[in-house]
Amino acid sequence: MERLLVLVRHGQSEWNLKNLFTGWRDVDLTEQGVSEAKTAGKRLKERGIKFDVAYTSALKRAQRTLGLVLDEMGQSGLTIHKDLALNERDYGDLNGLNKDDARKKWGEEQVHIWRRSYDTPPPGGESLKDTVARALPYYVQYILPSVLRGERTLVAAHGNSLRALIMVLENHTQESIIARELATGVPIIYKLNADATVAEKLDLAS
Repeated sequence: MERLLVLVRHGQSEWNLKNLFTGWRDVDLTEQGVSEAKTAGKRLKERGIKFDVAYTSALKRAQRTLGLVLDEMGQSGLTIHKDLALNERDYGDLNGLNKDDARKKWGEEQVHIWRRSYDTPPPGGESLKDTVARALPYYVQYILPSVLRGERTLVAAHGNSLRALIMVLENHTQESIIARELATGVPIIYKLNADATVAEKLDLAS
């Protein structure tokens, strides 16, 4: 039985391009983001992959990425589950701010701590630890059982919500997961063992 799980971070968003903290703000993809999503679909199709089920967040940049990927694969009729558990980290008072402006307001060191510490949230927002606390149970309850049943599973979500899944899949520590970068629109393919550990991993970067 093939236990296939593919993760893909949404394509470049309008606020990625403008260097803004996005979080739960519902912004769309740029033209480059659309192209990245289509390329992801082409690469998956070239490998002969077909999916049985897909999961995404409640935000349009992830949903649109998923739709574009599936369109390229000729799988637009797939069952899709959408849940805010897979939303990006909520940056609270930083949402909508330019990252350089935030550094001027709070200082380089403080903004770095908010962005790169595991458990220190920005004002009114979530830490990575908080994001893991909502995304990981969803993975364990819904996504992982799909994979272990032999359903080829695609997840299109966000840098930080996907880090929550990758933390378990790749056995990261609280320190190493912070440094784990995810490129926009690049599928990561995992083949799992029956005990949910990773048997094989492939990054479809160009």
